Amino acid sequence: MAKSGIKQFLSEIFSWWGGQTWGTRLWIWRFGDYVGSDEFGNQYYQDKKADRRYVTYAGPADASTIGNGWHGWMHHRTDVVPTKANYVAKSWELPHQENLTGTAEAYRPDGSLLNKGERPRVTGDYDAWSPE
Repeated sequence: MAKSGIKQFLSEIFSWWGGQTWGTRLWIWRFGDYVGSDEFGNQYYQDKKADRRYVTYAGPADASTIGNGWHGWMHHRTDVVPTKANYVAKSWELPHQENLTGTAEAYRPDGSLLNKGERPRVTGDYDAWSPE
């Protein structure tokens, strides 16, 4: 095995955040039926008894990358698979935006320790507690 092959092999056995593990792969092979995939490359399955639904992520395991139509199917809000229903997003459904928490692009309001500026003054409906 090449060096990258061993790394990939060990990653699939021991890590869950970088895709599917061997246990997940075996479970889906044995009990799962492929249902479809979304625009991000995630693949969706349901077991042969149709009471459990699974997703294998195309990249790191991030639940926010599940497409809008697939979210309802994954949470049993609908039994119609989005690929079979020709799903069209509603006008109020926004396209996916990566979770930026912990990155330099994360939201930091004025007064945050990681942002310049001063915290806005308190309005008259709030009195700060003091021990005196």
